[in-house]
Amino acid sequence: MSRFKFGVLGVSRHFITRILPALAHSAEVEVFAVASRSQAKAENAATQYGIPHSYGSYEALLQDGEVDAVYIPLPNDSHLEWIKKAVDAGKPVLCEKPLTMNAADAKEALEYARSKNVPVMEAFMYRFHPQWRHVAEILRFEEIGKVRAIHTFFGYNNADPKNIRNIKANGGGALYDIGCYAISSARLIMGSEPRRVLAVMEQHPDFGTDILTQAILDFGTARALFTVATQVFPQQKVTIYGTAGMIEVGIPFNQPGDVPAKVTVQTSVATRVVELGPANQYRVLFEEFARAVREGTPLPLPLEDTVANMKVIDALFRSAESGQWETV
Repeated sequence: MSRFKFGVLGVSRHFITRILPALAHSAEVEVFAVASRSQAKAENAATQYGIPHSYGSYEALLQDGEVDAVYIPLPNDSHLEWIKKAVDAGKPVLCEKPLTMNAADAKEALEYARSKNVPVMEAFMYRFHPQWRHVAEILRFEEIGKVRAIHTFFGYNNADPKNIRNIKANGGGALYDIGCYAISSARLIMGSEPRRVLAVMEQHPDFGTDILTQAILDFGTARALFTVATQVFPQQKVTIYGTAGMIEVGIPFNQPGDVPAKVTVQTSVATRVVELGPANQYRVLFEEFARAVREGTPLPLPLEDTVANMKVIDALFRSAESGQWETV
């Protein structure tokens, strides 16, 4: 069987540094075409990285009959537009997170894709790493008892005013860029949705984006606390506290693909460090998406989950504005 062919809209740094290396040795999928608003930029990328086809517009790529699906790593505010255009072209879509700028747009994407019967999925790659699937099994069998608290920290240092993560109009800021991971993982751990949320944000004086956001998600029987920041020493960790033990995920979201992930599990019986992988979570993400599209089976991450995540983000923005608890 031939490899599943992805067309990519945009020549982003994320695509070049993370996606291309992840798919370079895949036996199941390939980057078949790349498009840019600049023909020269698309051709340069195609030549440098051995991509068979290049296009000087996104529309031209969407008309390529050999492209099996489209990957969208564009700025957040462009996602909905190009999801709909790809769907109109009959191309399944794997789109970077967050899928849209709010829950209403995410629901619109879901309904539009469903009306055209075209698969669309958000690219939350961390969920495809074996470490999180192992954590899910530990939680399912209640080895650490009932979850009572989740603490997440995720931060990096980026002060470049030209970077899209620092441009408010493009959907920049800590909550959109990395807070979405803290929310998604808490919802995954709890297997339910928070009832209400509370947030405090610090805005950059020039960018207008949130550079430090702290939040509480109230799940009723448990609470998740998180800090996300864009101008802090780079660090990430998720700690899960249960009634009979705890789990610490050392590199929960950006786990490198060439070394094993380490998950620490502590109970009254013993403390152990479980090594899982190496596994490239981006490669697994693309391959599982491609299999589902080819086989006509349900996508591994349905858009209903995306809408639910965006509802929490919306509520957190409202809370930061109101200074009060907000219902999700």
